[in-house]
Amino acid sequence: MIQDAYIVSSIRTPVGKAKGVFQHVRPDDLLSFILKQLLKDNPGIDLNMVDDIIVGCAMPEAEQGLNIARISSLLAGYPDSIPGLTVNRFCASGLQSIAYAADRIRLGEADIMIAGGVESMSMIPMSGNSPAFNIKVFNDKNFGIAYGMGTTAEQVVKKYKITRDAQDQFAFESHQKAINAINKGYFKDEIKPYKVNTKTYDLDSKQVVQKSVIVTQDEGIRLDTSVEQLTKLKGAFHANGSVTAGNSSQMSDGAAVVMLCSEKALKLFDLTPMARFIGFSVSGVDPKIMGIGPILAIPKVLKQCGIKQHEIGHIELNEAFSAQSLAVANELNLNFDVLNPLGGAIALGHPLGATGSIRTATLLHHLKRTNTRYGMVTMCVGVGMGAAAIFERL
Repeated sequence: MIQDAYIVSSIRTPVGKAKGVFQHVRPDDLLSFILKQLLKDNPGIDLNMVDDIIVGCAMPEAEQGLNIARISSLLAGYPDSIPGLTVNRFCASGLQSIAYAADRIRLGEADIMIAGGVESMSMIPMSGNSPAFNIKVFNDKNFGIAYGMGTTAEQVVKKYKITRDAQDQFAFESHQKAINAINKGYFKDEIKPYKVNTKTYDLDSKQVVQKSVIVTQDEGIRLDTSVEQLTKLKGAFHANGSVTAGNSSQMSDGAAVVMLCSEKALKLFDLTPMARFIGFSVSGVDPKIMGIGPILAIPKVLKQCGIKQHEIGHIELNEAFSAQSLAVANELNLNFDVLNPLGGAIALGHPLGATGSIRTATLLHHLKRTNTRYGMVTMCVGVGMGAAAIFERL
């Protein structure tokens, strides 16, 4: 018999720009920090009942290699008895970790699971620490595997006839919605402020100067951007392309975690759930147009869950690019009134493997705030995939 899996806590760090405020902060420190905060928010939990910690990471190498889930949990002071698993489904890694954790509970194999995601694009570049493609990737049949993300976005522009004006307008609105959300304090419940300590050497005094800053909000939002400014930017990936730095997601650093429980654990520890995990799906598409992945993943998860598209009152569609976001929304006739109401990755950042769990935190807190029943997190995924998950507010 399938059990229900409930989310009782969903928190995240602020998102920093790559080479920005978190550029010298190790990803395992970001993750261990947010894991500690999760315990502080749930002091009555018996840690001996936590069955596993599953963490998504898109480039699990170098500073975020060596099974960062396990290492970070130990750095956070979790008991040795709690294992850790790092998973990689590129941009959907943070969402995939939540789905895996929920499945353990739904199958009756666990009562308490912790899931999340982490990524430092300051320390680990987009293609990984030391990429080594199979030479077969470069034949005609497989060449799409080698396409950069920007190139796939330009392919989507051509196939789905997405105009430059539409892309820039979408990007502008992402920033405006994010600015509005910050002004109204909508991210405060999900973000845990992070203290960054730095040391510099003062040549005049010949002394080491220590400084600290408390990061309380996402760094990438451009308060002064305008459509006019966005239209002046040149194509970032093709000489005559329409995909620019302004209408693309930002490379970022960040981490997020959720705690999932069975009904047994809810009753045992008198916990109030935020939401119920309903379902998750993944799909595959041509790698050359990887951005359209949600076009297949969304109908798939809706059918699986027995929910109609119009019943979804909040959709977090990760904005890898304006082009692919518009292609997905137009093809599926998504309701723009419920699409990324607090902005998306163009404004808020996209720390790859962490994004799925970050967008989940934003979704769940806003469902509660607006008394909305169903919400969805969905995204395109590198090398031609799409992912989508549905949650029900309780």
